[in-house]
Amino acid sequence: MAEKRTKAWFDKPDPDTGEVGLRFSCTMCGNCCSGPTGVVMFTPDEGKAIAKRLGIGYRAFLKKYAFETSQGFSLKEVKSPANGLDCVFLDRETVPGRAICGIYEDRPKQCTTWPFWPEMLRSRDDWIRAKKDCPGLDSGKLYAPEDIRIIRDHEANG
Repeated sequence: MAEKRTKAWFDKPDPDTGEVGLRFSCTMCGNCCSGPTGVVMFTPDEGKAIAKRLGIGYRAFLKKYAFETSQGFSLKEVKSPANGLDCVFLDRETVPGRAICGIYEDRPKQCTTWPFWPEMLRSRDDWIRAKKDCPGLDSGKLYAPEDIRIIRDHEANG
């Protein structure tokens, strides 16, 4: 017998638009890569891909761009003129007025799954709170509920 899935809040039509799912489009504001101190975890394979992109060895990458936490390695942060701290790979200079990722094609899963993280999808209120920092929420491409679940579960299953 197939497992019956409980509907999430984003499975129901939006009260304002009638759309089912969630909209998101990156505005290149950099807010998801900035702010108070945090962690951007990455797997060894992700770290090796980043090192390769940078043209350096994995150990050199870890020494220069990462720090060890109790759960594994995280990308380092640097002081930001905008919001306190930025990911070490956030570039605010190349394209004026935009914040771009210097390792975009090889960024960690934690980054590729934004904004469909489990903690963002618990309730509409959590999504709305995050919208205060992310102007791309509720705009742009409409993601179907099943696509949102696939992305969310990819993040949650590390």
